[in-house]
Amino acid sequence: MALWVRAWRKLRDNPRVSTSLPSAPTSDELATASDLAGRWVEIDPDPATAGELKAMIAAAQEAPSSAAATGLVALFNGRIAFGTAGLRAALGPGPTRMNRLVVRQTTTGLVRWLQAQGSPNPTVVIGYDARHGSAAFADDTAGVVASLGGRALVLPRPLPTPVLAHAVLAEHADAGVMITASHNPPADNGYKLYLADGIQLVSPADGEIADAIDLVANGDLPPIDLGHVHIERLSEDAVSAHIDAAVGALKLTTRSVRSVYTAMHGVGGRHLVNAFEQAGFPAPELVIEQFEPDPDFPTVAFPNPEEPGALDLALALAKEFDADLVIANDPDADRLALAIPSRSGSGFEALTGDQIGALLADHLLRHTSGADRMVSNSIVSSQLLGRMAAAHGVEHIETLTGFKWVARPIVDRPDRRLVIGYEEALGYCVGDAVRDKDGISAALVAAEMTADALANGETLWDRLDRLAIEHGLHLTGPVTVRLPGIDGVARRTALLADLIANPPSTLAGAHLVEQLDLSLGRDLPPTPGFVMRFDEQTRVIVRPSGTEPKLKAYIEVVEAVSNIVDLTAARERARARLEKFQTELDQRFSG
Repeated sequence: MALWVRAWRKLRDNPRVSTSLPSAPTSDELATASDLAGRWVEIDPDPATAGELKAMIAAAQEAPSSAAATGLVALFNGRIAFGTAGLRAALGPGPTRMNRLVVRQTTTGLVRWLQAQGSPNPTVVIGYDARHGSAAFADDTAGVVASLGGRALVLPRPLPTPVLAHAVLAEHADAGVMITASHNPPADNGYKLYLADGIQLVSPADGEIADAIDLVANGDLPPIDLGHVHIERLSEDAVSAHIDAAVGALKLTTRSVRSVYTAMHGVGGRHLVNAFEQAGFPAPELVIEQFEPDPDFPTVAFPNPEEPGALDLALALAKEFDADLVIANDPDADRLALAIPSRSGSGFEALTGDQIGALLADHLLRHTSGADRMVSNSIVSSQLLGRMAAAHGVEHIETLTGFKWVARPIVDRPDRRLVIGYEEALGYCVGDAVRDKDGISAALVAAEMTADALANGETLWDRLDRLAIEHGLHLTGPVTVRLPGIDGVARRTALLADLIANPPSTLAGAHLVEQLDLSLGRDLPPTPGFVMRFDEQTRVIVRPSGTEPKLKAYIEVVEAVSNIVDLTAARERARARLEKFQTELDQRFSG
Protein backbone atom coordinates (compact mmCIF):
# COMPACT_ATOMS: atom_id res chain seq x y z
CA MET A 1 0.00 0.00 0.00
CA ALA A 2 2.85 2.37 0.75
CA LEU A 3 4.21 2.04 -2.80
CA TRP A 4 0.71 2.64 -4.16
CA VAL A 5 0.31 5.84 -2.15
CA ARG A 6 3.79 7.12 -3.00
CA ALA A 7 3.23 6.47 -6.71
CA TRP A 8 -0.14 8.21 -6.66
CA ARG A 9 1.39 11.20 -4.93
CA LYS A 10 4.05 11.32 -7.62
CA LEU A 11 1.35 11.35 -10.30
CA ARG A 12 -0.72 13.86 -8.35
CA ASP A 13 2.15 16.34 -8.41
CA ASN A 14 2.42 16.04 -12.21
CA PRO A 15 -0.11 17.56 -14.65
CA ARG A 16 -3.35 15.62 -14.74
CA VAL A 17 -3.17 15.41 -18.54
CA SER A 18 -0.02 13.99 -20.09
CA THR A 19 1.49 16.01 -22.93
CA SER A 20 4.36 13.72 -23.79
CA LEU A 21 5.33 10.08 -23.66
CA PRO A 22 8.55 8.41 -24.74
CA SER A 23 8.36 5.84 -27.51
CA ALA A 24 9.82 3.25 -25.14
CA PRO A 25 9.42 3.66 -21.37
CA THR A 26 12.35 3.60 -18.98
CA SER A 27 12.64 0.76 -16.53
CA ASP A 28 11.60 3.04 -13.67
CA GLU A 29 8.54 4.26 -15.57
CA LEU A 30 7.54 0.72 -16.43
CA ALA A 31 8.09 -0.47 -12.85
CA THR A 32 5.94 2.36 -11.47
CA ALA A 33 3.19 1.76 -14.03
CA SER A 34 3.24 -1.99 -13.40
CA ASP A 35 2.93 -1.49 -9.63
CA LEU A 36 0.05 0.94 -10.11
CA ALA A 37 -1.63 -1.35 -12.60
CA GLY A 38 -1.31 -4.30 -10.25
CA ARG A 39 -2.97 -2.36 -7.44
CA TRP A 40 -5.65 -1.15 -9.84
CA VAL A 41 -6.43 -4.77 -10.76
CA GLU A 42 -6.90 -5.60 -7.07
CA ILE A 43 -9.62 -3.00 -6.56
CA ASP A 44 -11.16 -2.78 -10.05
CA PRO A 45 -14.85 -3.78 -9.78
CA ASP A 46 -15.01 -4.59 -13.51
CA PRO A 47 -13.60 -8.01 -14.52
CA ALA A 48 -13.25 -6.86 -18.13
CA THR A 49 -10.95 -3.91 -17.48
CA ALA A 50 -9.11 -5.86 -14.75
CA GLY A 51 -8.49 -8.67 -17.22
CA GLU A 52 -7.27 -6.23 -19.84
CA LEU A 53 -4.77 -4.77 -17.40
CA LYS A 54 -3.52 -8.21 -16.32
CA ALA A 55 -2.80 -9.04 -19.95
CA MET A 56 -0.99 -5.72 -20.48
CA ILE A 57 1.14 -6.22 -17.36
CA ALA A 58 2.17 -9.70 -18.50
CA ALA A 59 2.97 -8.52 -22.02
CA ALA A 60 4.95 -5.53 -20.73
CA GLN A 61 7.01 -7.67 -18.38
CA GLU A 62 7.76 -10.08 -21.19
CA ALA A 63 8.77 -7.32 -23.64
CA PRO A 64 9.66 -4.02 -21.87
CA SER A 65 10.10 -2.19 -25.18
CA SER A 66 6.80 -3.36 -26.66
CA ALA A 67 3.67 -1.42 -27.49
CA ALA A 68 2.04 -3.06 -24.47
CA ALA A 69 4.66 -1.54 -22.19
CA THR A 70 4.31 1.88 -23.75
CA GLY A 71 0.54 1.62 -23.51
CA LEU A 72 0.67 0.57 -19.88
CA VAL A 73 2.78 3.60 -18.95
CA ALA A 74 0.38 5.84 -20.90
CA LEU A 75 -2.63 4.50 -18.99
CA PHE A 76 -1.02 5.39 -15.67
CA ASN A 77 0.69 8.63 -16.69
CA GLY A 78 -1.62 11.00 -14.81
CA ARG A 79 -5.35 11.13 -14.43
CA ILE A 80 -8.35 12.34 -16.43
CA ALA A 81 -8.66 16.04 -15.79
CA PHE A 82 -11.80 16.82 -13.82
CA GLY A 83 -12.92 20.27 -14.84
CA THR A 84 -15.98 22.37 -15.51
CA ALA A 85 -17.05 19.81 -18.15
CA GLY A 86 -16.65 16.96 -15.66
CA LEU A 87 -14.90 13.96 -17.20
CA ARG A 88 -14.68 12.77 -20.78
CA ALA A 89 -12.30 10.17 -22.18
CA ALA A 90 -12.03 6.88 -24.02
CA LEU A 91 -13.25 3.75 -22.28
CA GLY A 92 -10.56 1.52 -20.83
CA PRO A 93 -8.66 0.59 -17.68
CA GLY A 94 -6.62 2.93 -15.54
CA PRO A 95 -6.92 6.51 -14.26
CA THR A 96 -6.61 8.15 -17.69
CA ARG A 97 -9.65 6.33 -19.08
CA MET A 98 -13.35 6.12 -18.30
CA ASN A 99 -14.16 3.00 -16.28
CA ARG A 100 -16.12 1.87 -13.25
CA LEU A 101 -13.31 2.52 -10.77
CA VAL A 102 -12.75 6.06 -12.06
CA VAL A 103 -16.50 6.67 -11.73
CA ARG A 104 -16.50 5.36 -8.17
CA GLN A 105 -13.50 7.46 -7.20
CA THR A 106 -14.99 10.55 -8.82
CA THR A 107 -18.35 10.11 -7.11
CA THR A 108 -16.71 9.51 -3.74
CA GLY A 109 -14.81 12.76 -4.12
CA LEU A 110 -18.00 14.55 -5.19
CA VAL A 111 -20.05 13.31 -2.23
CA ARG A 112 -17.34 14.16 0.26
CA TRP A 113 -17.13 17.65 -1.24
CA LEU A 114 -20.91 18.07 -1.00
CA GLN A 115 -20.78 16.96 2.62
CA ALA A 116 -18.03 19.48 3.32
CA GLN A 117 -20.29 22.18 1.83
CA GLY A 118 -22.95 21.47 4.45
CA SER A 119 -25.02 18.66 2.91
CA PRO A 120 -24.34 15.63 5.15
CA ASN A 121 -26.87 13.50 3.28
CA PRO A 122 -26.83 14.93 -0.23
CA THR A 123 -29.48 14.14 -2.82
CA VAL A 124 -27.98 13.38 -6.23
CA VAL A 125 -30.01 12.79 -9.39
CA ILE A 126 -28.35 10.43 -11.86
CA GLY A 127 -29.05 10.08 -15.57
CA TYR A 128 -27.39 8.11 -18.32
CA ASP A 129 -27.49 7.68 -22.08
CA ALA A 130 -27.15 4.54 -24.21
CA ARG A 131 -23.39 4.55 -24.73
CA HIS A 132 -21.20 1.61 -23.88
CA GLY A 133 -20.82 1.47 -20.09
CA SER A 134 -23.35 4.19 -19.29
CA ALA A 135 -25.81 2.03 -17.35
CA ALA A 136 -23.06 0.44 -15.26
CA PHE A 137 -21.48 3.83 -14.56
CA ALA A 138 -24.87 5.15 -13.42
CA ASP A 139 -25.30 2.17 -11.08
CA ASP A 140 -21.83 2.75 -9.62
CA THR A 141 -22.58 6.45 -9.13
CA ALA A 142 -25.81 5.63 -7.32
CA GLY A 143 -24.12 3.00 -5.18
CA VAL A 144 -21.44 5.41 -4.01
CA VAL A 145 -23.92 8.19 -3.22
CA ALA A 146 -26.15 5.89 -1.15
CA SER A 147 -23.27 4.07 0.56
CA LEU A 148 -21.83 7.38 1.76
CA GLY A 149 -25.12 8.46 3.31
CA GLY A 150 -26.70 10.29 0.41
CA ARG A 151 -29.91 9.77 -1.51
CA ALA A 152 -29.50 8.58 -5.11
CA LEU A 153 -32.34 9.26 -7.55
CA VAL A 154 -31.81 7.43 -10.84
CA LEU A 155 -33.76 8.31 -13.98
CA PRO A 156 -35.92 5.42 -15.20
CA ARG A 157 -34.06 4.62 -18.44
CA PRO A 158 -31.55 6.05 -20.92
CA LEU A 159 -32.71 9.63 -21.49
CA PRO A 160 -31.55 12.98 -22.88
CA THR A 161 -29.24 15.14 -20.80
CA PRO A 162 -31.89 17.93 -20.54
CA VAL A 163 -34.18 15.55 -18.62
CA LEU A 164 -31.45 15.16 -16.00
CA ALA A 165 -30.77 18.91 -15.89
CA HIS A 166 -34.48 19.56 -15.37
CA ALA A 167 -34.78 16.86 -12.68
CA VAL A 168 -31.99 18.43 -10.61
CA LEU A 169 -34.20 21.47 -10.08
CA ALA A 170 -37.48 19.56 -9.86
CA GLU A 171 -36.12 17.25 -7.15
CA HIS A 172 -34.36 20.08 -5.26
CA ALA A 173 -31.19 18.01 -5.48
CA ASP A 174 -27.75 18.95 -4.26
CA ALA A 175 -26.19 17.74 -7.51
CA GLY A 176 -26.90 15.88 -10.72
CA VAL A 177 -24.67 13.48 -12.64
CA MET A 178 -25.23 12.66 -16.30
CA ILE A 179 -23.28 9.75 -17.75
CA THR A 180 -22.70 10.76 -21.37
CA ALA A 181 -19.99 11.71 -23.82
CA SER A 182 -22.49 13.77 -25.83
CA HIS A 183 -21.35 13.81 -29.48
CA ASN A 184 -17.91 12.27 -28.94
CA PRO A 185 -16.81 9.13 -30.84
CA PRO A 186 -18.22 5.70 -29.87
CA ALA A 187 -15.12 4.76 -27.86
CA ASP A 188 -15.71 7.59 -25.36
CA ASN A 189 -17.87 8.14 -22.33
CA GLY A 190 -18.14 10.90 -19.76
CA TYR A 191 -19.41 12.20 -16.44
CA LYS A 192 -21.18 15.56 -16.53
CA LEU A 193 -21.90 17.31 -13.24
CA TYR A 194 -24.57 19.83 -12.25
CA LEU A 195 -24.85 21.49 -8.86
CA ALA A 196 -27.99 22.50 -6.96
CA ASP A 197 -28.63 25.56 -9.16
CA GLY A 198 -29.07 23.25 -12.16
CA ILE A 199 -25.99 24.61 -13.96
CA GLN A 200 -22.70 22.91 -14.71
CA LEU A 201 -20.01 23.83 -12.23
CA VAL A 202 -17.43 26.59 -12.61
CA SER A 203 -14.32 27.59 -10.69
CA PRO A 204 -13.53 27.24 -7.82
CA ALA A 205 -15.89 24.28 -7.35
CA ASP A 206 -14.27 22.30 -10.16
CA GLY A 207 -10.81 22.56 -8.60
CA GLU A 208 -12.09 21.74 -5.13
CA ILE A 209 -13.88 18.64 -6.38
CA ALA A 210 -10.79 17.61 -8.37
CA ASP A 211 -8.75 17.85 -5.17
CA ALA A 212 -11.31 15.75 -3.32
CA ILE A 213 -11.10 13.10 -6.06
CA ASP A 214 -7.30 13.08 -5.79
CA LEU A 215 -7.57 12.40 -2.06
CA VAL A 216 -9.76 9.39 -2.81
CA ALA A 217 -7.31 8.14 -5.43
CA ASN A 218 -4.52 8.41 -2.84
CA GLY A 219 -6.38 6.38 -0.23
CA ASP A 220 -8.83 3.57 0.24
CA LEU A 221 -12.17 3.47 -1.54
CA PRO A 222 -15.08 2.92 0.87
CA PRO A 223 -17.28 -0.19 0.39
CA ILE A 224 -19.97 0.25 -2.24
CA ASP A 225 -23.46 -1.26 -1.98
CA LEU A 226 -25.17 -1.30 -5.38
CA GLY A 227 -28.40 -2.47 -3.77
CA HIS A 228 -28.53 0.17 -1.06
CA VAL A 229 -31.96 1.12 0.24
CA HIS A 230 -31.31 4.79 -0.48
CA ILE A 231 -31.12 4.18 -4.23
CA GLU A 232 -34.44 5.14 -5.81
CA ARG A 233 -35.53 4.72 -9.39
CA LEU A 234 -37.53 7.76 -10.47
CA SER A 235 -40.78 7.17 -12.34
CA GLU A 236 -41.76 8.32 -15.79
CA ASP A 237 -43.17 11.42 -14.09
CA ALA A 238 -39.65 12.89 -14.23
CA VAL A 239 -39.69 12.41 -18.00
CA SER A 240 -43.15 13.89 -18.39
CA ALA A 241 -42.16 16.90 -16.28
CA HIS A 242 -39.45 17.82 -18.76
CA ILE A 243 -41.86 17.50 -21.69
CA ASP A 244 -44.35 19.70 -19.86
CA ALA A 245 -41.65 22.34 -19.40
CA ALA A 246 -40.57 22.12 -23.04
CA VAL A 247 -44.12 22.49 -24.33
CA GLY A 248 -44.62 25.36 -21.91
CA ALA A 249 -41.89 27.31 -23.72
CA LEU A 250 -44.07 27.62 -26.83
CA LYS A 251 -45.70 30.99 -27.51
CA LEU A 252 -48.22 30.38 -30.30
CA THR A 253 -50.79 27.82 -31.38
CA THR A 254 -49.64 27.52 -35.00
CA ARG A 255 -48.61 23.91 -35.58
CA SER A 256 -48.79 23.12 -39.30
CA VAL A 257 -45.28 22.02 -40.33
CA ARG A 258 -43.87 18.98 -42.14
CA SER A 259 -40.70 17.86 -40.42
CA VAL A 260 -38.08 15.13 -40.64
CA TYR A 261 -36.22 14.04 -37.53
CA THR A 262 -33.03 12.12 -36.75
CA ALA A 263 -31.93 11.09 -33.29
CA MET A 264 -28.38 10.37 -34.55
CA HIS A 265 -28.47 6.92 -32.86
CA GLY A 266 -28.94 8.66 -29.51
CA VAL A 267 -31.56 8.79 -26.77
CA GLY A 268 -33.60 11.74 -28.01
CA GLY A 269 -35.92 9.94 -30.43
CA ARG A 270 -38.76 8.67 -28.29
CA HIS A 271 -38.63 11.78 -26.10
CA LEU A 272 -38.88 14.22 -29.01
CA VAL A 273 -41.71 12.30 -30.66
CA ASN A 274 -43.66 12.38 -27.39
CA ALA A 275 -42.98 16.10 -26.99
CA PHE A 276 -44.20 16.82 -30.53
CA GLU A 277 -47.36 14.83 -29.91
CA GLN A 278 -48.11 16.62 -26.64
CA ALA A 279 -47.50 20.01 -28.26
CA GLY A 280 -49.88 19.20 -31.10
CA PHE A 281 -47.40 19.15 -33.97
CA PRO A 282 -47.78 16.61 -36.77
CA ALA A 283 -45.56 13.60 -36.12
CA PRO A 284 -42.20 14.04 -37.82
CA GLU A 285 -41.01 11.63 -40.46
CA LEU A 286 -38.29 9.59 -38.79
CA VAL A 287 -34.89 8.57 -40.06
CA ILE A 288 -35.49 4.98 -39.00
CA GLU A 289 -31.86 3.91 -39.51
CA GLN A 290 -30.80 6.42 -36.82
CA PHE A 291 -33.81 6.40 -34.50
CA GLU A 292 -33.05 3.64 -32.01
CA PRO A 293 -30.11 4.17 -29.62
CA ASP A 294 -26.97 2.43 -30.83
CA PRO A 295 -23.67 3.09 -29.02
CA ASP A 296 -21.66 2.20 -32.14
CA PHE A 297 -23.30 4.96 -34.27
CA PRO A 298 -23.07 2.75 -37.38
CA THR A 299 -24.37 5.16 -40.04
CA VAL A 300 -22.14 8.16 -39.25
CA ALA A 301 -18.41 8.63 -39.15
CA PHE A 302 -18.79 11.00 -36.19
CA PRO A 303 -22.06 11.33 -34.20
CA ASN A 304 -22.21 15.10 -34.36
CA PRO A 305 -24.80 16.82 -36.59
CA GLU A 306 -22.21 19.52 -37.36
CA GLU A 307 -19.91 17.00 -39.05
CA PRO A 308 -19.98 16.52 -42.85
CA GLY A 309 -22.24 13.66 -43.87
CA ALA A 310 -23.99 13.27 -40.52
CA LEU A 311 -27.27 14.68 -41.89
CA ASP A 312 -27.20 12.91 -45.25
CA LEU A 313 -29.93 10.39 -44.44
CA ALA A 314 -32.17 13.10 -42.97
CA LEU A 315 -31.69 15.40 -45.95
CA ALA A 316 -32.52 12.61 -48.40
CA LEU A 317 -35.69 11.78 -46.47
CA ALA A 318 -36.67 15.46 -46.33
CA LYS A 319 -36.39 15.73 -50.10
CA GLU A 320 -38.52 12.61 -50.53
CA PHE A 321 -41.28 13.95 -48.28
CA ASP A 322 -41.01 17.60 -49.35
CA ALA A 323 -40.44 18.62 -45.74
CA ASP A 324 -40.45 22.15 -44.41
CA LEU A 325 -37.84 21.46 -41.73
CA VAL A 326 -35.14 18.91 -40.84
CA ILE A 327 -34.49 18.47 -37.13
CA ALA A 328 -31.49 16.65 -35.68
CA ASN A 329 -30.30 16.06 -32.14
CA ASP A 330 -26.90 14.86 -31.08
CA PRO A 331 -26.75 11.53 -29.17
CA ASP A 332 -27.68 12.95 -25.75
CA ALA A 333 -30.17 15.41 -27.32
CA ASP A 334 -28.86 18.56 -25.73
CA ARG A 335 -27.94 20.06 -29.13
CA LEU A 336 -30.15 20.97 -32.06
CA ALA A 337 -29.32 21.12 -35.77
CA LEU A 338 -31.74 22.35 -38.44
CA ALA A 339 -31.86 22.24 -42.22
CA ILE A 340 -34.41 23.94 -44.48
CA PRO A 341 -35.22 23.95 -48.21
CA SER A 342 -32.46 25.79 -50.04
CA ARG A 343 -33.10 29.21 -51.53
CA SER A 344 -33.11 27.68 -55.00
CA GLY A 345 -35.59 25.00 -53.96
CA SER A 346 -33.29 22.17 -55.02
CA GLY A 347 -32.43 20.19 -51.91
CA PHE A 348 -31.88 21.28 -48.34
CA GLU A 349 -29.27 23.40 -46.59
CA ALA A 350 -28.12 23.04 -43.00
CA LEU A 351 -28.27 26.25 -41.00
CA THR A 352 -25.30 27.34 -38.94
CA GLY A 353 -25.54 27.49 -35.19
CA ASP A 354 -25.56 31.28 -35.33
CA GLN A 355 -28.36 31.33 -37.90
CA ILE A 356 -30.46 29.05 -35.71
CA GLY A 357 -29.71 31.21 -32.67
CA ALA A 358 -30.75 34.37 -34.51
CA LEU A 359 -33.98 32.79 -35.78
CA LEU A 360 -34.97 31.40 -32.38
CA ALA A 361 -34.18 34.72 -30.71
CA ASP A 362 -36.12 36.67 -33.33
CA HIS A 363 -39.17 34.44 -32.83
CA LEU A 364 -39.04 34.59 -29.04
CA LEU A 365 -38.30 38.31 -28.79
CA ARG A 366 -41.21 39.13 -31.09
CA HIS A 367 -43.60 36.98 -29.05
CA THR A 368 -42.58 38.01 -25.54
CA SER A 369 -42.65 41.31 -23.72
CA GLY A 370 -41.36 42.95 -20.58
CA ALA A 371 -38.49 45.17 -19.49
CA ASP A 372 -37.05 42.33 -17.42
CA ARG A 373 -36.07 40.22 -20.44
CA MET A 374 -32.49 39.29 -21.21
CA VAL A 375 -30.65 37.19 -23.76
CA SER A 376 -27.17 35.68 -23.63
CA ASN A 377 -24.67 34.07 -25.93
CA SER A 378 -21.05 33.03 -25.79
CA ILE A 379 -18.27 35.34 -26.90
CA VAL A 380 -17.50 33.13 -29.91
CA SER A 381 -21.09 33.32 -31.14
CA SER A 382 -22.41 35.99 -33.49
CA GLN A 383 -22.62 39.63 -32.47
CA LEU A 384 -26.01 39.79 -34.20
CA LEU A 385 -27.85 38.80 -31.02
CA GLY A 386 -26.56 41.89 -29.26
CA ARG A 387 -27.87 44.14 -32.01
CA MET A 388 -31.23 42.40 -32.01
CA ALA A 389 -31.49 42.76 -28.24
CA ALA A 390 -30.74 46.48 -28.43
CA ALA A 391 -33.48 46.94 -31.00
CA HIS A 392 -35.97 45.22 -28.69
CA GLY A 393 -34.80 47.07 -25.59
CA VAL A 394 -33.60 43.81 -24.04
CA GLU A 395 -30.42 43.30 -22.05
CA HIS A 396 -27.75 41.29 -23.85
CA ILE A 397 -25.09 39.42 -21.87
CA GLU A 398 -21.97 38.06 -23.56
CA THR A 399 -20.37 35.15 -21.73
CA LEU A 400 -17.46 32.77 -21.92
CA THR A 401 -17.88 29.66 -24.02
CA GLY A 402 -19.89 26.80 -22.52
CA PHE A 403 -23.35 26.63 -21.04
CA LYS A 404 -21.98 26.78 -17.53
CA TRP A 405 -21.53 30.44 -18.50
CA VAL A 406 -24.32 31.00 -21.05
CA ALA A 407 -27.01 29.91 -18.56
CA ARG A 408 -25.40 31.49 -15.51
CA PRO A 409 -27.22 34.84 -15.88
CA ILE A 410 -30.34 32.95 -14.77
CA VAL A 411 -28.89 32.75 -11.24
CA ASP A 412 -26.63 35.80 -11.36
CA ARG A 413 -29.45 38.09 -12.49
CA PRO A 414 -32.56 36.95 -10.58
CA ASP A 415 -34.24 40.26 -11.43
CA ARG A 416 -34.12 39.32 -15.11
CA ARG A 417 -35.86 36.68 -17.21
CA LEU A 418 -33.83 34.75 -19.76
CA VAL A 419 -35.62 34.56 -23.10
CA ILE A 420 -32.88 32.61 -24.85
CA GLY A 421 -29.24 31.75 -24.36
CA TYR A 422 -27.19 30.13 -27.07
CA GLU A 423 -23.75 29.20 -28.34
CA GLU A 424 -22.79 28.66 -31.95
CA ALA A 425 -22.04 24.96 -31.40
CA LEU A 426 -25.78 24.15 -31.73
CA GLY A 427 -26.63 24.74 -28.07
CA TYR A 428 -29.85 26.59 -27.12
CA CYS A 429 -31.50 27.32 -23.79
CA VAL A 430 -35.10 28.51 -24.06
CA GLY A 431 -36.30 30.02 -20.80
CA ASP A 432 -35.03 28.79 -17.45
CA ALA A 433 -36.78 25.45 -16.84
CA VAL A 434 -33.56 23.77 -18.00
CA ARG A 435 -30.42 25.73 -17.19
CA ASP A 436 -28.37 24.11 -19.91
CA LYS A 437 -28.65 23.57 -23.62
CA ASP A 438 -31.79 21.62 -24.47
CA GLY A 439 -32.24 20.16 -27.94
CA ILE A 440 -35.80 19.05 -27.22
CA SER A 441 -37.35 22.36 -26.14
CA ALA A 442 -35.38 24.18 -28.84
CA ALA A 443 -36.71 21.73 -31.46
CA LEU A 444 -40.28 22.54 -30.41
CA VAL A 445 -39.65 26.29 -30.71
CA ALA A 446 -37.97 25.73 -34.08
CA ALA A 447 -41.01 23.84 -35.33
CA GLU A 448 -43.30 26.60 -34.03
CA MET A 449 -41.31 29.42 -35.66
CA THR A 450 -41.26 27.49 -38.97
CA ALA A 451 -45.02 26.96 -38.80
CA ASP A 452 -45.51 30.64 -38.00
CA ALA A 453 -43.35 31.73 -40.94
CA LEU A 454 -45.24 29.44 -43.32
CA ALA A 455 -48.58 30.71 -42.02
CA ASN A 456 -47.40 34.24 -42.85
CA GLY A 457 -46.22 33.33 -46.34
CA GLU A 458 -42.53 33.47 -45.39
CA THR A 459 -39.57 31.16 -45.34
CA LEU A 460 -36.86 31.15 -42.69
CA TRP A 461 -34.56 32.62 -45.33
CA ASP A 462 -36.96 35.58 -45.56
CA ARG A 463 -36.62 36.08 -41.82
CA LEU A 464 -32.84 35.93 -41.96
CA ASP A 465 -32.91 38.47 -44.80
CA ARG A 466 -35.05 40.80 -42.73
CA LEU A 467 -32.58 40.58 -39.86
CA ALA A 468 -29.70 41.31 -42.25
CA ILE A 469 -31.41 44.45 -43.54
CA GLU A 470 -32.18 45.61 -40.01
CA HIS A 471 -28.85 44.82 -38.36
CA GLY A 472 -26.30 44.05 -41.09
CA LEU A 473 -25.45 40.74 -42.70
CA HIS A 474 -23.49 38.67 -40.15
CA LEU A 475 -21.69 35.68 -41.60
CA THR A 476 -19.75 33.30 -39.39
CA GLY A 477 -17.49 30.36 -40.11
CA PRO A 478 -14.84 28.30 -38.32
CA VAL A 479 -11.33 27.10 -38.87
CA THR A 480 -10.64 23.92 -36.91
CA VAL A 481 -7.24 22.38 -36.33
CA ARG A 482 -7.42 18.82 -34.98
CA LEU A 483 -4.44 17.90 -32.79
CA PRO A 484 -4.78 14.23 -31.84
CA GLY A 485 -2.18 12.22 -30.00
CA ILE A 486 -0.55 12.46 -26.62
CA ASP A 487 1.22 15.68 -27.56
CA GLY A 488 -1.95 17.34 -28.85
CA VAL A 489 -2.42 19.52 -25.78
CA ALA A 490 1.16 20.77 -26.00
CA ARG A 491 0.88 21.55 -29.71
CA ARG A 492 -2.44 23.31 -29.18
CA THR A 493 -0.95 25.45 -26.42
CA ALA A 494 2.08 26.31 -28.54
CA LEU A 495 -0.03 27.38 -31.52
CA LEU A 496 -2.15 29.69 -29.40
CA ALA A 497 0.87 31.14 -27.59
CA ASP A 498 2.59 31.90 -30.89
CA LEU A 499 -0.51 33.66 -32.20
CA ILE A 500 -0.74 35.83 -29.08
CA ALA A 501 2.96 36.69 -29.23
CA ASN A 502 2.99 37.27 -32.99
CA PRO A 503 -0.48 38.30 -34.21
CA PRO A 504 -0.86 39.12 -37.91
CA SER A 505 -0.89 42.85 -38.62
CA THR A 506 -3.03 42.12 -41.65
CA LEU A 507 -5.18 39.16 -42.58
CA ALA A 508 -7.15 38.69 -45.77
CA GLY A 509 -6.33 42.27 -46.68
CA ALA A 510 -7.81 43.68 -43.46
CA HIS A 511 -5.79 45.51 -40.81
CA LEU A 512 -5.64 44.46 -37.17
CA VAL A 513 -7.11 47.25 -35.05
CA GLU A 514 -7.59 45.58 -31.65
CA GLN A 515 -6.38 42.48 -29.84
CA LEU A 516 -7.21 40.91 -26.50
CA ASP A 517 -5.61 38.01 -24.66
CA LEU A 518 -8.58 36.42 -22.91
CA SER A 519 -6.31 34.71 -20.38
CA LEU A 520 -5.68 38.12 -18.82
CA GLY A 521 -9.37 38.65 -18.09
CA ARG A 522 -11.11 41.99 -18.37
CA ASP A 523 -14.88 42.04 -18.64
CA LEU A 524 -14.95 38.20 -18.47
CA PRO A 525 -13.18 35.68 -16.23
CA PRO A 526 -9.75 34.63 -17.54
CA THR A 527 -9.83 31.83 -20.11
CA PRO A 528 -7.44 30.60 -22.81
CA GLY A 529 -8.16 32.47 -26.03
CA PHE A 530 -7.30 35.42 -28.24
CA VAL A 531 -9.56 38.03 -29.84
CA MET A 532 -8.52 39.95 -32.96
CA ARG A 533 -10.63 42.69 -34.47
CA PHE A 534 -9.87 43.86 -37.99
CA ASP A 535 -11.19 46.79 -39.93
CA GLU A 536 -14.15 46.26 -42.25
CA GLN A 537 -16.10 44.80 -39.28
CA THR A 538 -14.32 41.46 -38.98
CA ARG A 539 -13.65 39.59 -35.75
CA VAL A 540 -11.55 36.45 -35.16
CA ILE A 541 -11.49 34.56 -31.86
CA VAL A 542 -9.11 31.62 -31.38
CA ARG A 543 -9.49 29.24 -28.45
CA PRO A 544 -8.84 25.60 -27.53
CA SER A 545 -11.83 23.26 -27.46
CA GLY A 546 -12.92 22.33 -23.96
CA THR A 547 -13.94 18.77 -24.85
CA GLU A 548 -11.91 17.70 -27.89
CA PRO A 549 -8.27 17.89 -29.07
CA LYS A 550 -8.86 20.93 -31.27
CA LEU A 551 -7.84 24.53 -31.71
CA LYS A 552 -10.73 26.53 -33.14
CA ALA A 553 -10.95 29.92 -34.80
CA TYR A 554 -14.33 31.64 -34.97
CA ILE A 555 -14.58 34.21 -37.75
CA GLU A 556 -17.36 36.75 -38.22
CA VAL A 557 -17.63 39.25 -41.06
CA VAL A 558 -20.34 41.90 -41.19
CA GLU A 559 -21.64 43.63 -44.31
CA ALA A 560 -23.95 46.61 -44.21
CA VAL A 561 -27.14 46.05 -46.23
CA SER A 562 -29.19 48.99 -47.43
CA ASN A 563 -32.16 47.14 -48.90
CA ILE A 564 -33.41 43.81 -50.23
CA VAL A 565 -31.86 44.46 -53.63
CA ASP A 566 -28.38 44.70 -52.10
CA LEU A 567 -28.67 41.42 -50.20
CA THR A 568 -27.39 39.09 -52.90
CA ALA A 569 -24.30 41.20 -53.52
CA ALA A 570 -23.74 41.59 -49.76
CA ARG A 571 -23.86 37.81 -49.30
CA GLU A 572 -21.30 37.33 -52.04
CA ARG A 573 -19.00 39.97 -50.54
CA ALA A 574 -19.30 38.47 -47.07
CA ARG A 575 -18.73 34.92 -48.31
CA ALA A 576 -15.63 35.95 -50.24
CA ARG A 577 -14.20 37.78 -47.22
CA LEU A 578 -14.96 34.87 -44.89
CA GLU A 579 -13.37 32.31 -47.20
CA LYS A 580 -10.25 34.44 -47.53
CA PHE A 581 -9.91 34.71 -43.75
CA GLN A 582 -10.44 30.96 -43.40
CA THR A 583 -7.78 30.18 -46.00
CA GLU A 584 -5.14 32.46 -44.50
CA LEU A 585 -5.80 31.34 -40.93
CA ASP A 586 -5.62 27.69 -41.97
CA GLN A 587 -2.29 28.41 -43.64
CA ARG A 588 -1.04 30.11 -40.48
CA PHE A 589 -1.93 27.14 -38.27
CA SER A 590 -0.77 24.42 -40.65
CA GLY A 591 2.47 26.19 -41.55
